[in-house]
Amino acid sequence: MHTTLAAQLAQLELGHIHIARIEIAATDVLPDPGAVEQTVAAIWSDLFALFPGTALEEDVEELAWGLVNLFHRAASKRSGQLDRATDEIRCLLASADGSEVHTGELEKQIDRARGAEAAMVGLESFREAAALLYTRETGSSWRPAGSSRFNHGEGLTSAVVDGRAFLKARAESRRRAAMPEGTPIVFGGGRQTFATTDEAKAYGDAIWATLDKVYDRVPDMVLVHGGDTKGADGLAASWAEQRKVSQIAFSLDRRLGARAGFRRNEQMLALDPRYVVAFSGNGVLERLVIDAKAKRIAVVDRRGPGGTNPKQAARAAAAV
Repeated sequence: MHTTLAAQLAQLELGHIHIARIEIAATDVLPDPGAVEQTVAAIWSDLFALFPGTALEEDVEELAWGLVNLFHRAASKRSGQLDRATDEIRCLLASADGSEVHTGELEKQIDRARGAEAAMVGLESFREAAALLYTRETGSSWRPAGSSRFNHGEGLTSAVVDGRAFLKARAESRRRAAMPEGTPIVFGGGRQTFATTDEAKAYGDAIWATLDKVYDRVPDMVLVHGGDTKGADGLAASWAEQRKVSQIAFSLDRRLGARAGFRRNEQMLALDPRYVVAFSGNGVLERLVIDAKAKRIAVVDRRGPGGTNPKQAARAAAAV
């Protein structure tokens, strides 16, 4: 006689079976950094070698951005898991009763948090390796859409002694990621047009050479700029990407209208930078230079033709 699947399963008496997700043991072991860079570079090279001369060639930059974003989103997901585990630890600490069950649950949440933190740092290392290749491929620094690009891997303490120590370490790692340690160097410059490709290249070379000189003087520099991906800011950001210098980008607050650029100047100068590096720009850039000098901040002035010192350019013109 034909019976339904439900009836057959009922006859097997499977009520004692419990279905649950298998917990993978938490670990803070990460892939070798050198192997990460080599593997990502190999994937990148093989993938983007397929596109030249095909209908997908115009989509290369978008696809490259998406590949980096793949690791960024995975790292963000792990960061969310870490936040939830941190909240659980905080609640357990607040309700501590000294029982063995409570202690066991606290240890379990700490292990989860440690595993999520290690995974987040590991995924960020993949993203950073891919972001560097993106810069080399497109000439632009990679930035996520609508969010910040934090890097928690630099000097992060991986050991967690207990719940309170973990919460303190977590707060410190967040602070370091959001505000990198180092000496702020403010960079300012606008978008330029050039008659020839050689002139444009010379201008880009001048930005890189200037920043290299500043970097020699300030090896712990943090580059602070306006976040324009297509102007002088974009060239400076690409330099920082290649030199592995931390960046802080102050995007315009469009709600402020015409006041937005001046407000950004105030925010950048509030970091008390060692230098302001200034290339040609608009009136907002000129005000940045004036305000920096008023605060006795040294200005590396490159607002002359082709990114040169304007005083030297004026003397050279007078000598002709």
